[in-house]
Amino acid sequence: MSNDFYIEVEVKQKNHEEERICGDVFLSEKYKEENRMVLVLSDGLGHGVKANMLATLTSTMALNFTREHKEVQTIAEIIMNTLPVDKTRKISYATFTIVDVDYYNGKVTILEYDNPTAIILRGNKIYKPKWEKIVLESEKNKGKELKSCSFEPKKEDRIILGSDGIVQSGLGTDKYPFGWGHENFQEFVKRLVYNDPGISANKLSTKIVNMAYQNDGYYAKDDTSCCAVYFREPRRLLVCTGPPFDSNDDERLANTVKTFEGSKVIMGATTGDIIARELNMEIEDSFEFEDPDLPPVSYMEGVDLVTEGILTLSKVADILKKYNSNYILKKGPADQIVRLLKDSDEIHFVIGTRINEAHQDPSLPVELEIRRTVVKRIANTLEEKFLKEVTLEYI
Repeated sequence: MSNDFYIEVEVKQKNHEEERICGDVFLSEKYKEENRMVLVLSDGLGHGVKANMLATLTSTMALNFTREHKEVQTIAEIIMNTLPVDKTRKISYATFTIVDVDYYNGKVTILEYDNPTAIILRGNKIYKPKWEKIVLESEKNKGKELKSCSFEPKKEDRIILGSDGIVQSGLGTDKYPFGWGHENFQEFVKRLVYNDPGISANKLSTKIVNMAYQNDGYYAKDDTSCCAVYFREPRRLLVCTGPPFDSNDDERLANTVKTFEGSKVIMGATTGDIIARELNMEIEDSFEFEDPDLPPVSYMEGVDLVTEGILTLSKVADILKKYNSNYILKKGPADQIVRLLKDSDEIHFVIGTRINEAHQDPSLPVELEIRRTVVKRIANTLEEKFLKEVTLEYI
């Protein structure tokens, strides 16, 4: 697979009304050493804690077995043999969709069991790979059918996964007495992409879940999940924080900012002053305190955001750790940076290694870790939780 495009993955979920836990579970893992990514969406039978537990069991097994390069028939047999079965309805307690993106071999493989069929778009048109039936042979599940497909992804391809809460939304209403259905779901996705060819995975999955919620009269009758995968041009972000160890490298730092192609963030007053001086720029301060815990943002021509340093970094790390599909970002400096981080794919941190004496004061809070440690926490979260490409450069 060509590595000149990035794979954006986003999932949005809405719980069954009056439930605090979602019965759908989405898991994803990126395996750098294999140049590979695996995504799983599982829908537990019913809703609430029991559904979540069964979906978690299913998605965890699916992720682990797929990572081990087992054949789809083997994966299907193992999962189906392990899953408990509802004694009355004789159906498994969870359904699932597995997407295995193998960069090295240039192939995407999808395995589905009882989830709505994945929608695959090539540009704004439906792409229909050859789906193959997998008929189980074990005694417990003999005759049960799953389906699988493989294809070579192209730039501007999209894969959209939905749980039953999407296609069954509106069930029993005058407009959709039998539910929204897969065809309406598919046409809605096509229309969104046609009207906005560059629509992000985040925006696309959000609009789909919101539409399902609207179909249900703003009272979710089932757990509702949508995962969007978008193969596209990478969005790049540069984050500079801290002055260089050697002042002779000040010019090098400034030139890095000047020549970088993408969004740019400068964190730290000293860092901002160095870059402004070297580039003969002015920093314009604002006095809008959007976050009572942090100083307001500043602005510099050619830079998206200039903020305070270690306090803002620490808050960015905390927000990223807490962030989920229901988290609402505000307008504060840390929130703005998190928004930029989430909207970017390739994130390059330049970390100055000069010690700031102000942050060695033992009277300061313990969580005020030194800059390098906080940046490493942020980088790990971005890679593991958000599947971002992150590089660190120390200066």
